[in-house]
Amino acid sequence: MKKLNIGIFMDDFYPNINGVVLVIDALARNMCKYANVTIVVPETESSEGDDEKPYEVYRVNSIHLPLTEYHMGTPKLKPFKVEKDLIAKKFDIIHIHSPFTMGKLGLHIAKKLDVPAIATMHTRFDFEFRKYLKSDHLSKLLIHEIIKVYNKCFACIAINNAMVKVFEDFGYKGKPIVEYNGTELKLIDNPEEKVKKINKMYNLKEDETVLLFVGRINEVKNIFFILDVMKRLKEKGIEYKMLFVGTGPDEEKLKKKIKEYKLSDRVIMTGKITDRDILSTIYYRAKLFVFPSLFDASSLVQIEAASQKTPTIFIEGSVTSDTVTNNVNGFKAPNDLEEFTNRIIEILNDKKLYEQVRENAHRDLAKSWETISKETYQIYLDIIDKYNRSHAWK
Repeated sequence: MKKLNIGIFMDDFYPNINGVVLVIDALARNMCKYANVTIVVPETESSEGDDEKPYEVYRVNSIHLPLTEYHMGTPKLKPFKVEKDLIAKKFDIIHIHSPFTMGKLGLHIAKKLDVPAIATMHTRFDFEFRKYLKSDHLSKLLIHEIIKVYNKCFACIAINNAMVKVFEDFGYKGKPIVEYNGTELKLIDNPEEKVKKINKMYNLKEDETVLLFVGRINEVKNIFFILDVMKRLKEKGIEYKMLFVGTGPDEEKLKKKIKEYKLSDRVIMTGKITDRDILSTIYYRAKLFVFPSLFDASSLVQIEAASQKTPTIFIEGSVTSDTVTNNVNGFKAPNDLEEFTNRIIEILNDKKLYEQVRENAHRDLAKSWETISKETYQIYLDIIDKYNRSHAWK
C-alpha cells in the first residue's frame, strides 16, 4: 500500500515550545512510522535539531516579529523556489495548524497539487486578539479574515466539542470533525522513590497537599486568578503548597504578586522543566491540577495531569473543560473567586469522590499520541477518498 505524503503547515515550531508545537511534533513522530511527513514552518535563528527529527522539516524564509519570540514566514520573498520545492513533494493531503502565513501557503500548495487541505483550530483567537489589540472591533475584523482560511479548506478538525461551537461562532460554514489531543506520558513506575526526590527538590513534606499549574506564565492563562484563590485558601486556614511550572512574559508580575500576598512560603515557581520524568513525577505528586484558563481550547497539560491520575479543576463553561464531566473525570467550579476556592476545599475533603475522579481521569482522558495519530491518519484517508470522489467529474 502506498505511503501517504503528508504536509503539515504551521506558523511556529522549535526552538519555540508551546502546545501546538508539541501537538504537531507528536502527530508527525507517530505518523512518519507509516507515512512520509514534512512539516513546513518559518526559519528561525536556529534550526538545530531539524536533521535529527524522524520526519522532514522544511523551513521557509521569515522575518522576526519585534518584541516577540515568533517569526512570520515570508514565502512570497522567494515564491518560485518555495512553490517548486513543495510541489515536488507531491503531498496527498495538507494539514494546516494556523490560519496565518503558513496556513495560506498550505492552501496555495494544495490548490496547485489538487489535493485536499484540512485545518485544525487550536486557539481561542478572539481572546488573544482582544488581549493584544484592546479592541473588540479590530478583533472581530481579524476573526472575519482568519475564518476565510478555514472556509477554504476541504474539512476542519475541532479538538473538542466546545471548539465546534467556536468554529460556528466565528462563521465557519461546515461541520468540523472532532479529534482530541493525546499525550506521550505514561503513568510513572516506582512512584515512592521518585516522589521522595521531588519532595526533597522542592522542600515538600511527605503528607503536604500540593496544587499545581503547568504552562506559560501568562495572564491569559488566568494565573492571577489562581493566586487570588491561593490567598483565600490561606485565609481560610487550608495548608498547601502551590507549584507554578513554566516560564512566560508575566513571571516578574507573578513573583511581585506572590510577595504582595505574603505567599512566598506557600507558592513555588519552578521555572521551565524539560525533563519529562521529573515533570511526570510532579504531576503525580500533585493532588489537584488547577487550570481556570478561559483562553485555552484543549490544553495538553490537563491530559498530562490525567496520565498521572491527577484530576483538574476548571472554570465551568470554559472551552478547555469540555473534555471532562464534573465529578466524574474532572472538576468544574463557577468563575467566582469564593466559589472556586470553596470547591477546592470540598474536593480535598471528599476523599471517596476524589479517588473515583482521579481513576476515571486516567481511564478516560490519557489517550496516547500513538492512538490519536492512527485515528488522524484514518481521517486523512477518508478525506482523500471523499475529495477524490467529489472531484471525479473533472
